[in-house]
Amino acid sequence: MTDAPQAASEAPKRGRVLILAGSDSGGGAGIQADIKAVTMLGGFAATAITAITIQNTLGVHGVHAVPLDVIEAQAKVVLDDIGADALKTGMLGSVEVVEAVAGLIDYAAGVLAVVDPVMIAKGGSPLLEDRAVEAVRRLMVPRAALLTPNAPEAEALTGLAVADLDGQRRAGEALLKMGARAVLMKGGHVPGATVIDLLLTGDGETVLESERVETRHTHGTGCTLASACAAGIAKGLPLPVAVAEAWAYVAEAIRRAPGLGQGHGPLDHAWPVRG
Repeated sequence: MTDAPQAASEAPKRGRVLILAGSDSGGGAGIQADIKAVTMLGGFAATAITAITIQNTLGVHGVHAVPLDVIEAQAKVVLDDIGADALKTGMLGSVEVVEAVAGLIDYAAGVLAVVDPVMIAKGGSPLLEDRAVEAVRRLMVPRAALLTPNAPEAEALTGLAVADLDGQRRAGEALLKMGARAVLMKGGHVPGATVIDLLLTGDGETVLESERVETRHTHGTGCTLASACAAGIAKGLPLPVAVAEAWAYVAEAIRRAPGLGQGHGPLDHAWPVRG
């Protein structure tokens, strides 16, 4: 391996996103959703797979952890050759993987990281060990250029209730104080006829609001949104613009969900090419 790659600030943005996350055999979430979202938004997706899941729309039926040295090797060979303009993290699973990925963010020498603190699958299966929550809080939150928690994840990280917009705001502000440079508080788990996502930065907040779509086909929304944000950042878009573009892409992907599977079905990641 060579030494750490050239600092991100020294090269123009080319849309390269290195994704460090788990694989979803059903194709709706994880690495598969990440690749689709980054590609559809004009980026180039590379991957370091952290775990292989046995998964479909009915749930997670098994998880096979990828050895730490293999995770690290995947990421480093990509960074040393292709490089990256943004990183995106998803399912990490264990304390050891959290520690390894935190080290890889540092190895990437200033490349901005979008951290999706994945804890539970859509069907309810745990994707992060309980003992690893503190590692995410300590190691990943301060390394996040953008942190994208849903309400339960934000509650686990902050200890604050997130049941309404005020709760989203309080938790987001707490996560900023914990070191995240920006926080996108997702509102899909918050009750109400509208869904409100709240982007908080040191400069203020942006509210993204839409009518709630009553559907069971929302598998992979979190993975997709975080990767779509990473694609915009990797292209050099200002953060609020990258988030707004990603949010609009995911909203339409939900509305156009193809209705696959018997459980929580996937989105239509390819809707832009269908017109």
